[in-house]
Formats: sequence, C-alpha cells, structure tokens
Amino acid sequence: MSDGGLEAVLLGNRAALLRFIRARGGPADAEDLLQELWLKLSATPPAGPIADPLAYIYKIADNMMHDRRRATLRRERRETQWTEAETGVTPEASSAPSAERILSARDELARVAQALAELGERTDHIFRRFRIDGASQKVIAAEQGISLSAVEKHLQRAYRAIVRLHSGNGDTDGDAGLPDRRRLGSEEPKDVAR
Repeated sequence: MSDGGLEAVLLGNRAALLRFIRARGGPADAEDLLQELWLKLSATPPAGPIADPLAYIYKIADNMMHDRRRATLRRERRETQWTEAETGVTPEASSAPSAERILSARDELARVAQALAELGERTDHIFRRFRIDGASQKVIAAEQGISLSAVEKHLQRAYRAIVRLHSGNGDTDGDAGLPDRRRLGSEEPKDVAR
C-alpha cells in the first residue's frame, strides 16, 4: 500500500483513532498527536507492503503515546533533580496538612458546632448521629421516638444552618448548597420541636 493509501486509511478512521488515543490515556491534545501521526505517515513511507494498514496505524499511534509518556517522565525527573540541586529541597509534598489548614479547620469546626448547638440539643444530636455515626434516618427516628419526617426536618434545619454559616448571610432560600437533597426531601421545615 502506498503512503497515500495509509493517509486515506488514517483519514477514514480519524474518529476511531481519536477515541483510541483518549481511551489509552493519551494526552489531552489527542488532535495534535493525530496530526503528528499523519505527518509521520506522509514523511516516511513504509519499506514494503502492509498487510493490515489500520493495525499498522494503530501500532504507530500506540508507540507515539509511549514515546510521549517516556519524554514526560524524563522531563519531570530532570526538573526534580534540578530543583533538588539548586535549592537542596526535595519538592515532594507532605501528606500532612499545614499548621494554617489545621487552625482553619478547627475554627470552622467550632463555628459549625456552635451553629448546631444554637438549633437545640435534639437537632444537634440527630445531625451528629446521621452524619458522624452514620446511623440511618429510620434508626434515629426509632431512637428519638419521632417520625421519619421529623428526622428529615431536623436534618434540613441543620443543613440550612451550615449553608448560612458558609454563605455568610441569613438567606435560607438557597438550597443549592444542601448536601444530598434526595435523601432529605425538598419540603420546607415547619416548626420542629426541640
């Protein structure tokens, strides 16, 4: 098959080749790799006849992806070695949170705990049983001697308080920040006994 024939096979299977490149974890610039493949096929015609031109093209594409991956790894290794040599610091990130993040998280936790406490002991307890202990709403309802609907309303109140805390205002209309609304229902809570 002539090199023009390979180009025709490539163009005829362009969409499938793009899917192949992306599915194989190819670069985000799959279009560029496909263009590079086309240039390679047109610049270097095969030495002899090719029995299965499509398989040949797929193999070249696969080899090109491996070459790019190896080049990326070499570049990253080179940059890491250079950084270590110049600064004496290993650029590996620590998995431990920074002191600033720890303090910020503690402050956030204290604000959430205060907001929940202001809702009353029962709402606070129901929220903690559901979110922290992982108890089902049905189990909580049985423990508290209330209906499942009442448990849902307590949880809605707790979520709204947390959303207000994060939004920094008293707007209770915005339910977009409520987690997992399918489990909680979308009914506006009425007066819930504490």
